[in-house]
Amino acid sequence: MIKEFKQFLLRGNVVDLAVGVVIGAAFGAVVSTLAKGLITPIVGAIIGSPDFSRLTFTINGSVFMYGDFLNAVISFLIISAAVFFLVVKPINLLISRSRKEPPADPTTKKCSECLSEIPLAAKRCMHCTQVIA
Repeated sequence: MIKEFKQFLLRGNVVDLAVGVVIGAAFGAVVSTLAKGLITPIVGAIIGSPDFSRLTFTINGSVFMYGDFLNAVISFLIISAAVFFLVVKPINLLISRSRKEPPADPTTKKCSECLSEIPLAAKRCMHCTQVIA
């Protein structure tokens, strides 16, 4: 049973998942710091307040804290933009560069006599009228 558990833990999928979670957590911390330390103050400088959590309105004694929602939406937009531009775009660029299109099937062949291009199905060269075998 211990041997099977060790095999399970050392399988590629489990290790890859663990590495992905750890790197994801570290990247999340970097992006959160970027959002909190750089981008949110820029938004605050433009709008006037970097923290919207104090924005509320009251109806019949019920307090609606829409500022927290705005903070969450702005954080989501900042984090998703950072992930898109710092992870997704570079990965897609690398993948597209590494993929090479297979060559298309040829539609022509060379005449053995005059070396001109002729269709594959041709039985006679259109340039020199040589019979093609």
